[in-house]
Amino acid sequence: MQKDLSAPRGTVHALWLESAVLKGNLLGDPFERRIDVYVPAGHDGRGLPLLVDMAGFTGSGLGHSNWKNFGENLPERLDRLIASGAMAPCVVAMPDCFTKLGGNQYINSSAMGRWEDFLIGEAVPFVEAEFACGGAGRRGCFGKSSGGYGALVHAMLHADFWAAAASHSGDVGFDLMFASDFANLLRALAKVDYSVQRWLEKFFAAQKVKGSDIHTLMILAMCATYDPAPEEYCGIRLPVTTDTCELIPERWANFLKWDPLTLVEKSAEALKSLKLFYIDCGDVDQYNLVYGARRLHKRLEALGVAHVYEEFPDDHSSTDYRMDISLPLLAKALG
Repeated sequence: MQKDLSAPRGTVHALWLESAVLKGNLLGDPFERRIDVYVPAGHDGRGLPLLVDMAGFTGSGLGHSNWKNFGENLPERLDRLIASGAMAPCVVAMPDCFTKLGGNQYINSSAMGRWEDFLIGEAVPFVEAEFACGGAGRRGCFGKSSGGYGALVHAMLHADFWAAAASHSGDVGFDLMFASDFANLLRALAKVDYSVQRWLEKFFAAQKVKGSDIHTLMILAMCATYDPAPEEYCGIRLPVTTDTCELIPERWANFLKWDPLTLVEKSAEALKSLKLFYIDCGDVDQYNLVYGARRLHKRLEALGVAHVYEEFPDDHSSTDYRMDISLPLLAKALG
């Protein structure tokens, strides 16, 4: 629903990219991917900065360009912000990165696929060539939840590629984030004798799934992301014992090495090159992410990494309004 009916409408272009790095992926997901690209009214994209939208788990960039009830979709928000002068014009790419397991964390995984390589090596160069936008020092990424995690990790690992990043309630602090999830996962798997394959086959065949099933799927996807086991069904093995829910040290270590709290220790100097590093979280985030966000904020301060940190009196849901803050900041930094 467009809030500002007077705002000139930008154009959303639907591009298709045949990915080489996603071919033959373990999950059997399509390797031809659609990327919706927003170009502001009065522009053809040439010379503008490029922002890349990383959707959260169960989402897709295609959902962000679609009609939305009781609120703006991303193109409508961009139209309003740009028309009001709050935000400088930018090209915004919204790639479809959905997977059979409900999404991904935008890193390479032998189970989930090479999503890090897809974005950096294929999708961004493809969009930049098509619209003559972005380029070194003029590209940034942003996202919420799993997309916020993607923005954090890409900033930490590829500050030479991205010049700015914004994370809304991104996954940080794995010890607290997963504290109760693994026990809930075991309760769900107990119904099928702890068989991941049987649980997933039942899920894929269901005509209707419960919200709790989606959450179980998400935790299984995290296992395939952070500790992939290509020899197992969908590349999934559990990081805990099924009888006592005790962490298996070597498997949990594979999770922790991808926690932004771990990654920041080796990426501090690279992060100092960013033009903007924005992080936010709700102070009652139901996944306990606020504690990880606070830890990351304190560590960045101690390491001398310039960043913007904000907390909102809110939880993890329906946080798109925060883009009214982050998107103008990203555009200004890249401009």
